[in-house]
Amino acid sequence: MSIDLSVKVGPQFYRYNEDAFEFIPNILNEYKPRRILIIHGTISWTKAQPFLKKVFPDQYELYYQEYSGECSYSEGERLANIINSKNIDFVIGVGGGKLADLTLYTCHLANVPFGVIPTLASNCASWTPLSVMYKENGLAEGKTEHVNRQAVFLLINPKLVIDAPVNYFIAGIADTLAKWYESDMILEQQKFIEEPFADMARYAALMCKNKILSEANTAILDMKNGVASKEFLHVSEIVIGIAGLVGGLGGKYARNTVAHSMHDALSASLPELHDFLHGEKVAYGILFQLALEGEWEVIDELIPFYTSLNLPKSLTEMNVYPLSKEKQKEIIYLINKKKKVHLLPIEINEEKLSKALNELENYINK
Repeated sequence: MSIDLSVKVGPQFYRYNEDAFEFIPNILNEYKPRRILIIHGTISWTKAQPFLKKVFPDQYELYYQEYSGECSYSEGERLANIINSKNIDFVIGVGGGKLADLTLYTCHLANVPFGVIPTLASNCASWTPLSVMYKENGLAEGKTEHVNRQAVFLLINPKLVIDAPVNYFIAGIADTLAKWYESDMILEQQKFIEEPFADMARYAALMCKNKILSEANTAILDMKNGVASKEFLHVSEIVIGIAGLVGGLGGKYARNTVAHSMHDALSASLPELHDFLHGEKVAYGILFQLALEGEWEVIDELIPFYTSLNLPKSLTEMNVYPLSKEKQKEIIYLINKKKKVHLLPIEINEEKLSKALNELENYINK
């Protein structure tokens, strides 16, 4: 290839089916572990236990460890020390996105293989070879740890995710929608269209957008009714898997740019937004990026969809605007210093970013 691209496609084994967990014994047999650590949350673990009761053969020594609730450097080190002290040789993470990210980072530190069992259809964390890092107080570190290992398996039972909180699913839908809008301007350049893997990433990103805009509302309604319809299965699989495949195929050119940088800046600067989910802040970030690109007609096209899902369209709707000059300057600085923002083929600087932020507020509030 003629571009600087590292391809990390995804987990070694993936299955999304009611019989998915029945594959665990055969997969583990490939690795012959003796001691297995299961890292889990609280509510998610209560939900998952009935599905996993008969999965593990008797020859394994099983250890269980609840995590702190954050994917932080200190928590990764704590769990890595447990792995080393107990001679754990395989780890399984059971939970949501932060748990998946923490499992990856922990196993990177401890150098052990791992599998992931999501309990939420809210993000692609279990697919991707990176961990978004947070402080123990929930504020973003503003750092993402990229590693060169991925999950041995990613197994999903729709019965386990169908009754998860719907607002997490909606946030995941918004987060996935960003795959197209963050990568579109980059991957439409001829040098990327000519590259097979980058072009495949663009196709996957387009699938994310098209499936979400056409099927998300039905999928959400079906989830509320506890029905694992084809629309729910399609959209949840897009959120968990295809979204991760976008970055896996396209690397840094297809992973994220301005929308996620806005999320990171808001998370680091405004603790009052802590109750907003990752995908909700990214949803606002999509519109901010489109404002930066001058794509006001696209914003108009998205507003009805945002309204139907009750996604935030402005900082005003998130009750933090107008910002103080100091706080806005801090947010803009954090965005502008991200290298990934400057992958977009347009001039970007603090003045343009600040102008786009204010213009979007005025546009949405008019």
